[in-house]
Amino acid sequence: MPTPPKPQPSLLEISDALSLRYEKTGDGPPLVLMHTIRTQLEYFRSLAPLLAKSFTVYAIDLPGHGHSPIDALARLDEPYFRQGVIGFIEKLNLTDVTLVGESIGGALALTVAAAIPQRVERVFAINPYDYDIRYGDGIRRGNWFANLIIGSLQIPFLGAFNAWAENKMVLGKIMGGGYHDPRKLPADLLAEFGRVAQRPGYKRAARKVLAGWRSWSKARDQYREISAPVTLIYGDSDWSRPNERERTRALLPNARMYTLKDSGHFSAVENPSELARIILAS
Repeated sequence: MPTPPKPQPSLLEISDALSLRYEKTGDGPPLVLMHTIRTQLEYFRSLAPLLAKSFTVYAIDLPGHGHSPIDALARLDEPYFRQGVIGFIEKLNLTDVTLVGESIGGALALTVAAAIPQRVERVFAINPYDYDIRYGDGIRRGNWFANLIIGSLQIPFLGAFNAWAENKMVLGKIMGGGYHDPRKLPADLLAEFGRVAQRPGYKRAARKVLAGWRSWSKARDQYREISAPVTLIYGDSDWSRPNERERTRALLPNARMYTLKDSGHFSAVENPSELARIILAS
């Protein structure tokens, strides 16, 4: 049989100011995939086909990420992202939705489930970006280079210059801090992230996302409102500390929790088969 053509991403207009790029694959009940900080729907290129055997998978570019249009006036914090994902689900009138997200996508899977329980069937939050602010922003924990560069982005003038000067090598060094084995960061995927960063307004938007990191910690305030079954999944080398993981689980008393061996913060790239096994077995 000939290989079926690769699906082409579409653009969904949610409001006059917000549209989201997405890719639809598979057949079955709906599953929405939400990517990590500073990536895009291509991040799920290994995981999505595995899930598409049992679900209709909607992988989306979150606001200000990938090829979704950039609104220069948007706050790009957790509440804004949450409303974008809710708008996406409501615009397509999806029901009985399985939410799967990693990093900021993991936190969004939880807050969206809290906001629209009538549409959500279950939740898989992978390495959710809901860190204790006393210990600092998650991405800065990856390595000394990430701490230096990400920390500088909020400094006037210096931050703008460092964001402008970002290249594939710099991005690779920062993102490598989120892998158990940095060699598992695919060169072609990194190159795509680098190309997207050249879009007008993209680096400014990335700085705004990072500036709003405290809003992701506040997302935990919504977790007690979740009624759908929740599965928490952490890489054993994720940026989160054991006490942060337990604190999140304590807010979700009926949640199951798994730890992925030899996996970091970017588990959907580093360990997609095991993630798919957990999701499909539920």
